[in-house]
Amino acid sequence: MSSALTGFTLEVQESPTLRQDKLAPFLAGAKRATIAGLMRIVAAAGMTRWIWGNAGNASKSDISGPHRGRLMLLLWIILSSSLCLMVEGQMKLSPETVQQWAVSFGKELTALSARYTGAKLLQKKYKDIEAVVKIEEVDGEELVKKFAEEMEEMLGRKMKSVKRLAEAAEDADLYHEYNETLKFEYFNSMLINKEDEDGNPVSLGGEFALEKNEHFNKLPVNTQLSNIQVPTNVYNRDPDILNGAYLSEALNDVFIDNFQKDPTLTWQYFGSAAGFFRLYPGIQWIPDENGVVTFDCRNRNWYIQAATSPKDVVIVVDVSGSMKGLRLTIAKHTINTILDTLGENDFVNIIAYSDYVRYVEPCFKGTLVQADLDNREHFKLLVDGLHVKGEGKVKNAMKESFKILNEAAALGQGSLCNQAIMLITDGAMEDFQSVFEEFNWPERRVRVFTYLIGREMTFAENVKWIACNNKGYYTHVSTLADVQENVMEYLHVLSRPMVINHDHDIIWTEAYMDSVLFNTQAQSLLFMTSVAMPVFSKKKETLSHGILLGVVGTDVALKELMRLAPRYKLGVHGYAYLITNNGYILSHPDLRPLYKEGKMLKPKPNYNSVDLAEVEWEDTEEKLRTAMVKGETGTLALDVRASLDKGRRVMFLKNDYFYTVINETPFSLGIVLTRGYGQYIFIGNVSVEEGLHDLLAPDLTIASEWTYCETDIDPAHRKLTQLQAVVRYLTGKEPDLECDVQLLQQTLFDAVVTAPMEAYWTALMLNTSGMDEGVETAFLGTRSGLIRFQRYAGIEKRVAKSFLNSVDKENMFTLDHFPVWYRRASEYPAGQFLYYTPRQETRAGRIFIATTAITVTVGKRTAIAGAIGVQMTLDLIESKFWAIASQPNDTDCSDTDGVCPLQCDRFDIACYVIDNNGFIIISKQRKDAGRFFGEVDGSVMTTLIRMGMFKRVSLFDYQAMCKMNLHSVSSARPLLSPFYGLASVLKWFLSNFLMFLLEFNICGFWHMEHFADAKPSFSVSSAHKKRGDNLQPCDTEYPSFVYEPSVKETNSIIKCGRCQKMFVVQQIPDSNLLMLVVQADCDCSRQYTPITMAPEEVKYNASVKCDRMRSQKIRRRPESCHAYHPQENANDCGGASVISLSAALFLTCLSFLTLVS
Repeated sequence: MSSALTGFTLEVQESPTLRQDKLAPFLAGAKRATIAGLMRIVAAAGMTRWIWGNAGNASKSDISGPHRGRLMLLLWIILSSSLCLMVEGQMKLSPETVQQWAVSFGKELTALSARYTGAKLLQKKYKDIEAVVKIEEVDGEELVKKFAEEMEEMLGRKMKSVKRLAEAAEDADLYHEYNETLKFEYFNSMLINKEDEDGNPVSLGGEFALEKNEHFNKLPVNTQLSNIQVPTNVYNRDPDILNGAYLSEALNDVFIDNFQKDPTLTWQYFGSAAGFFRLYPGIQWIPDENGVVTFDCRNRNWYIQAATSPKDVVIVVDVSGSMKGLRLTIAKHTINTILDTLGENDFVNIIAYSDYVRYVEPCFKGTLVQADLDNREHFKLLVDGLHVKGEGKVKNAMKESFKILNEAAALGQGSLCNQAIMLITDGAMEDFQSVFEEFNWPERRVRVFTYLIGREMTFAENVKWIACNNKGYYTHVSTLADVQENVMEYLHVLSRPMVINHDHDIIWTEAYMDSVLFNTQAQSLLFMTSVAMPVFSKKKETLSHGILLGVVGTDVALKELMRLAPRYKLGVHGYAYLITNNGYILSHPDLRPLYKEGKMLKPKPNYNSVDLAEVEWEDTEEKLRTAMVKGETGTLALDVRASLDKGRRVMFLKNDYFYTVINETPFSLGIVLTRGYGQYIFIGNVSVEEGLHDLLAPDLTIASEWTYCETDIDPAHRKLTQLQAVVRYLTGKEPDLECDVQLLQQTLFDAVVTAPMEAYWTALMLNTSGMDEGVETAFLGTRSGLIRFQRYAGIEKRVAKSFLNSVDKENMFTLDHFPVWYRRASEYPAGQFLYYTPRQETRAGRIFIATTAITVTVGKRTAIAGAIGVQMTLDLIESKFWAIASQPNDTDCSDTDGVCPLQCDRFDIACYVIDNNGFIIISKQRKDAGRFFGEVDGSVMTTLIRMGMFKRVSLFDYQAMCKMNLHSVSSARPLLSPFYGLASVLKWFLSNFLMFLLEFNICGFWHMEHFADAKPSFSVSSAHKKRGDNLQPCDTEYPSFVYEPSVKETNSIIKCGRCQKMFVVQQIPDSNLLMLVVQADCDCSRQYTPITMAPEEVKYNASVKCDRMRSQKIRRRPESCHAYHPQENANDCGGASVISLSAALFLTCLSFLTLVS
């Protein structure tokens, strides 16, 4: 018997239970020499015949024999030996074989991509025109100044419109005589076009024509009239409302005139101090599901900022035992309402007091923090956790408040303008005059506003005295419904110096999302800023009272503003952005203001207080932020890690930042140009006739969000698409259209140069016999926003039905970015194809995209002309791969050291194709396509990282949302002794009994709002029980992985307990892909956990977190401040109706209170 495997013959009897196919897995995993040895053992037993052919495949012939017992014993020995050999031995995979596969597959991919894209033809066409084009270097400094001037001009037109509205409103008031009994029918936006049961128009309604308007996002509007919205809690026939509505009718003509002068204007409005809101154009106001309109213009940021100067506010809230129940609910609502009246130019802190003083946020002890949206929401959460206990001693709380404000002023912190203390209490019994004598008199620099909570009036005079002697205002808040109106009073007091001076300061708000428009899905007008101006009474008899009539304003959609910084001038990775004087983002392509909760899109709690340093986080020293906030003009270079494809991929870019201030506004503009291709722009020229012919091709589109021609000026043009507008302008049908001549010139040039691709693609499609099934769409894009595409497959056969449709924003030119296939191709060597599969969540289907850049070179300068690609099904690519990745059974294995024939369909072999970021393109498990390889095989990915074939790159997201941690805020103090506990119970009983005596009167008996108001307070508190399920803003770190192209191939063995895993990695030539062949019968999951790309929340310890919250970044304060005027009438400080109490009852109460304390 030969000892060689070739021609080896032996006889073995077949066991009915242990067949050859049961042995195959064990035999396949062992070395061939070892198998030969085992076969010789079996042959020595002389039981049956096996035939081992030249191909290394075993076959058998059945020969019966009596020795079944001996066979079973021998097979047991063989199996045991095989298992031991599997532990000690090791499968070998041939790197040479894998390399051959990689080369073959690379050639197949390149041939497919080149054929169906026609990339070589397009590159040749651009090569042919290099002699007639110019390549110019982009001057970033000049560009940012030009953009800023155009934005200044646009925003200046808005300011002029607002000034005309303010003048008209003040003149109308000057000549209007207030009429207490005025009868006037105005158009109420809630009641228009409604009828009563008899079919007659309801009062304050009537016929009000509405027509959908493109300029106002297709909302039904009336461009000839404004109408009035009144909050549900304001009586719509109140004399103040009727007089204000009557005199403000004069604004209708100004609204229309403004719109004619500047057709880019959107909403214009007048918010009255009385509470009504006049809006142009008029609309139908839709209430919420309960039929309630909660919108109150006086609570909007544009109103508050225009009505008052910046302010420092310390809110002091009484949390003594007497504030229990409904009183505490009202107090919390009052605090939240005050917080809602603050903006990013204001500063705030909150102190709670009983028999001791504490800060609701201990981290903010002794300081003021900026009242941005993030901090306001943080305070609201803490306020919700307040509890009552102890006695109310206001004196120390007031001292602490004055210390905070005095220290802020001394250190140059805070707003350095108005300062105010808001005292919220149900009574003040202490002698607190000495506090004011020490800290506030005689200058009375700090105003004190007081809010008496509850129906009890015993201490009303004391609480009012505090306000009136400190230039503040006193209000009595007895129900939840009283809160809004009473809180607003302080704004009118703070506005007095400005009104008396008649200083019409124009203000610009931070970016915000209008909830009214948000609910109507008016997406294009969602993110906006407002310009507003206060309106004063000019009547001499009321001058010292400083009467604020209201605020006029208009909105500016930020998308429209950013159109003035065209994308084509900034290059493939370039962009423009805006920030406020506080360093907050106004507009930035990486700003993500919305998050998904279930199926709903919601604004993030801090969506308009995202700092520039949180988006441009590579600016670790905040040099860029500091310079821009200060309003400087300059430039800065940064190496950045730019994320792509929703953070899954990373690009390493060298960016140049250019920035300047926009005059007459608090905004600064920045633009970013990327070095390399972003430095240059090329200019070609063709005749209009030639270009227009090719522009009309059916396979051509242009970027719908870019402004080739301004279609928003003339109402007749608003229904035109950009392509229609361009064609009408070029054909002379609309010569009055304002168009970007340079962009049109580039678009026509690109249309001519790319025109031959239509014929090339069409010829391929007509040759149906030569088409590969699964090739779906060829496409190209140029830097002018032009896209051509050819559908090789009909809609019914296409897997990627949404690819390159209008809803496919990632793959189209938008206002914010170039298509993802264009951006990725631009960072890959021109002429080589880059391959990838879209993210699984895009629902694009199982598709595969190949793309490459097209360049133009003149002299030593090279610019990107565009990118070209093809979209295929993943099934097609898989079929090509599996056909290659399998050696035939008759392979000559004589010179192969390893498993031979090597076939990817073996159960113990796993084959993958992954891209340069580690995402799986091809796997046996089809569902793995698009997944990160580290999630599938952590052992191999970990080894590749250790070997330097892949590099882990850390990225940060400072706009993330994480599950929130519950804050525990307790005002309870420990029980020091059983006696103290007993005394506390007695004190609680007596206090509550006294409050019952004080509150029980005929008026209180008949007013049942106690019960009505208590009901919603329950639902409010219960809503917070589920806060743990909600999301809150957080910081996260997440990884991205990048292939190191200098490492072309590698192989290694991973030790995993009782087995070892071998793998071979080979770069696929002329691509960004890698081929992996991995031993699959060795489970390493216990030793190596999967590597995920899931973001992890950055946890800060208490000290660091506190420092971050307290830190005050550099900001540019508003230029004007109106905190004092000598003619101000400080005697107008509020009042209240008095409920009479018997002297005996009052003295009894005081006696009991003395005993309790």
